[in-house]
Amino acid sequence: METFTAAVDFLTKSGARRIGILGVSKGAEAALLTSVHDPRVDVVIAVSPTSRVWCNVGPGFDGEQRPYRFLWTWQGQPLPFVPMDDSWTPVNPGSGPVAIRGWYELSEQSFDHLLPRAEIPVDRARADLVLVAGGDDAMWPSLRFAEQLAERRRSAGTTAHLFARHDAGHRPRFPGESPAPASPHFLYGGTPGADALLGEAAWSHILDRLSSTAPLRY
Repeated sequence: METFTAAVDFLTKSGARRIGILGVSKGAEAALLTSVHDPRVDVVIAVSPTSRVWCNVGPGFDGEQRPYRFLWTWQGQPLPFVPMDDSWTPVNPGSGPVAIRGWYELSEQSFDHLLPRAEIPVDRARADLVLVAGGDDAMWPSLRFAEQLAERRRSAGTTAHLFARHDAGHRPRFPGESPAPASPHFLYGGTPGADALLGEAAWSHILDRLSSTAPLRY
């Protein structure tokens, strides 16, 4: 997280009056965690987020991917995480792209004893929180994760605003963006039309929160 708080340092020293972070998928995980650890963050736009910290994606500092290890640190200390259950196999194995949502869902079940420590405590963040998620996300269950984040805020007496479409996928498309290019490895879910409608529904609110100095109220 020190990489991101250093960026906040730079923006603050450069005279920025409002600090916002927009992150998609793992980027949303980083944005949420940054807001938890750095009270200078004013607004987070979390697109297709997770509600908990996951393990490394790709090799670690030692060049190895296994065993799974921490992805994030704060003040030099690893953040608790949920590893992946490698017993998972794709529903339709083959040479084409696959949906890995089930891998995350299985890992939640297999390592349920690790979930509480890995939850992202957005209830502790002072930042405004805007969540954008699709129910047809084939990468991970981002809509369920977003609902958990929103509930975490509500239970603490703070607020979040969730924009959702049950037919949208992992990559909502904002006005002016082209559809996300197809991945040779992963299925994203959703459709270009549904992804665009979700992005359009959230867009004006995102712009408002990034530019506004007023606190979020619902």
